[in-house]
This record gives sequence, structure tokens and C-alpha cells, in this order.
Amino acid sequence: MPEKKPKAPVKEDADEFLTLDYNNLTSEAVGSKGLGPEELAEMKGLVGAAHKDVEARYRKGGLPFMDLPRDPDTAKSARKLAEMGRKRFENVVVLGIGGSALGAAAVFNALRPLNHNELPSAKRGWPRLIVCDNVDPEGFAAVLEGLDLKSTFFNVISKSGATAETMSQFMIVFDQLQRTLGRSAIKDHLLVTTDPEGGVLRKIAHDGEFNSLPVPPGVGGRYSVFSAVGIAPLAMVGVNITDLLAGAARAQEDARKPPSGNKAYVFAGLNYMMATAKKRNILVMMPYADALSRTGEWFGQLWNESLGKSQKLDGSPNPSCQTAVKALGVTDQHSQLQMYMEGSDEKTVCFLGVDAYRHQVNIPAIFKDHEELAYLGGHSLGELISCERQGVSRALADSGRPNMTLTLPKVSAATVGYLLQTLEVAAVVSGSLYGIDPLDQPGVELGKRFTYGLMGRQGFAEFKDRFQKGLVAKKKYIVK
Repeated sequence: MPEKKPKAPVKEDADEFLTLDYNNLTSEAVGSKGLGPEELAEMKGLVGAAHKDVEARYRKGGLPFMDLPRDPDTAKSARKLAEMGRKRFENVVVLGIGGSALGAAAVFNALRPLNHNELPSAKRGWPRLIVCDNVDPEGFAAVLEGLDLKSTFFNVISKSGATAETMSQFMIVFDQLQRTLGRSAIKDHLLVTTDPEGGVLRKIAHDGEFNSLPVPPGVGGRYSVFSAVGIAPLAMVGVNITDLLAGAARAQEDARKPPSGNKAYVFAGLNYMMATAKKRNILVMMPYADALSRTGEWFGQLWNESLGKSQKLDGSPNPSCQTAVKALGVTDQHSQLQMYMEGSDEKTVCFLGVDAYRHQVNIPAIFKDHEELAYLGGHSLGELISCERQGVSRALADSGRPNMTLTLPKVSAATVGYLLQTLEVAAVVSGSLYGIDPLDQPGVELGKRFTYGLMGRQGFAEFKDRFQKGLVAKKKYIVK
């Protein structure tokens, strides 16, 4: 059944998508550990300059991810796949890693029922989504053993077409499809998402006449969720991509407004000031919703790969950058909060809250003769989790620990699209503030080269030699 096209939410007020409360980052709330009037004024000037820089880069075509939410071709192609997939397949399996996997996983987790993959086919209505983003042989073998290949569609995603992890998965799947269903049937069970022009995966797709979609030029993995990388598999499992893209498009419109009231710029500016002026180099992203738990993982890649640079663009050292870590409320109140309250004091906590949860679960008014429990009766789990978030925020502030809160009015396709696009823009704005390139990831490449060498890839023998020499030097420090 084709996706119904609801009224686009782009005309709604921006507060209907996301609010940012940073009262507990100010000196009024946390004293000298927070930002005072002079520092907030300094931030205003810095984000103003960053706004000019980012806008200039965008107008020159240097930030193509910003245009993804309004690309009609991506949505059109995804809808065609969705219509085909719903009729034919029980499973959609993404073979990808990093930005090729985390965005789709985060949105799927947010917008489909949390038990979607466990529901029977008739109740589920759409295929399952299985994201294979690791090469642990036990984990991958378990996935393959649980699949009926006749009812499974594979989406292999690699911009370069040479990602070792993804391509090793693809080679295994390709071989199994060929052995089980025959060479001619592979094209009916495969979608290739890769560079539109070059790379070995593009050549394989061309030679095999396989279904294929492009990773837009200039769009890195962590900024690609609103391209075919994320939109195609999400459409195939029933995510409302119309509202998702409309919410992201509205966020992009808002992100081009003057920075003082611009959530993307204010979020970037606040975290920059906390890292540089207050030496708080860890940002804890803590959603208070199971539906947003994978969003914390997605944000970790976005923030860490974008900002973790040792050098600025001018070649000077980059002494301050912010490491994102993830937590989940209320689960991690009982595992991590003690460190945030009383441990080493270099963290800023960002709560991700929801005003209205999609399900109401009431707590029955029983055990009235037990004082320790009676107060819970008559309330709901939604009330409880909201009070927990607000209580922890206040407790941190009272202990002099700065924190802020991003709040969605509800978890919907539009609000999730708005949130993710806002955070992507904030990462680019942060790059401007730090004077670094937020779109590259040079530090990741050395580990890849060692892997290539150890696996015997032609042209990387020197890295195998380098690895072995280093191993010999450290041999005496191994405890057996």
C-alpha cells in the first residue's frame, strides 16, 4: 500500500518541533561553572561570525547535505522501493557501517514500534529492518542463519565501495544468494547505494545491472541520513519519509535565520563556550526515551568525527574539542549518574526529553497501606520518567554541574527529522567556531591502512611491516 502523503508540517511553528532550555548552563544556575552575561555576549558575537562563514560555504556549494531534505528524486526512488518491498519481502537488511548504518538505525528505532521486528507479519505490515554494522563472525552468522533469503532484501551501502567491513559482508551475502537462489535472482534481492560515478561497488552494480542509488557527492556518511543512504531502507520498512524530510527541511530553513534565535547555532555556541571557556570537554547526550536511544549513538559519531581534530585549518594545534558520550535515562541514572554528580568535573549534560509519549501506561492505585509505594498509584510512567529527568537536571544544577535540555513535543517523523538536521547543522557550525574542517575524518584512516596491510591488500605491505615492528618492541609488556 503506498504511503499516504500527509500535510507537510513545514508551516507549523518551530516550537512544535524542538525547544532548547539552557538555563542550567548559566552562572545564575550553577555559579562560576556556568556562562555569565559577558560570556553569553561573547558567544553571540562568535556565532554571528560563524553564521557568515557557514552561509558563505553553503552558497559556494560546500555543504550539500543541507539540501538533502528537499531532494525530490531521493523520496521518489525510496517510495518505489517501499511499494515493491512491502509486497515481496519480510526482511530488509542493511549492510553498512558508521554513517551508512547509524542514521537509519536511529530513525527506525524512533519511528517504528520498538517491537517492530518481533511482531508477526500481519500485524507488522512492513518488513523488518536489520542493520549489520559489525563484522563479529558470531553476530553476522546469527543474522544470516535467521533469514529466509527468498524473502530478504539486502541494501549494501558504501560510498567508496571499498569499506572492508561492508564489502566483506556483501561478498558473503552475494555468494549465499548466488548459491541459494541463482545468479539471475540476485538483482531482485539487492540494492547498491554508492558513489554515483566511481568505485568498485559502482562497477559491480553496473555490470550486474543491480538496483542502485547514489550517495550524493560531497556528503559524508554522518551527514547522509536524509539521502538515499537512510531514506531508502527507512521507506521500505514503513517510516513516513514525507514528514521526516519535511521536518528536516523546516530545520534547515530555521538554521539559516539570524543566529541569536537559531537552535542549531545556539546549541553549537553553548557547547563551544563550555569546552573553551569552562574546560568542559565531554558532552553527555542523555535521551529520556527508549525510542531515542539510538539517536544518542548517531549523535556520538556526528559530534566525535566532526570535531575530533588535532589541528585547525591554519595548521595550528586544536587544544579544545568536545567528546560526545551517550547515556540513557532513566537507565543510566543507576549506572553513570554518580560520576556526573560527584566525579571528575569536565562534563556538560544534554538531556533529550519528550513532552508527550505515544503510549500512556497508568500505575494502578494499589498497595495504599505501604507509604513507600502509595504515592505512585494514580500516576503514569510518562509522568514518572518526566519527573526523573527534571529532578536529575535540578540535582545536577544544585551540585554546580551545568546541563541543558532539548525537548521534542512528541516523537514523530517531523520532530525527529527536525532534530537530526538541527544537530547536523550544529556540528558544521561548531567546526567554524573551532576553526577545523567538520566534514573530514583523517584520524580514522591510519587504522584502516593497518587493517589493509594485515589482510594482505595490495599496496599496503608497509603497514603490515610497521605493525609487526611495533609489536616486537612491545612484546615484553604482554601479561599471559
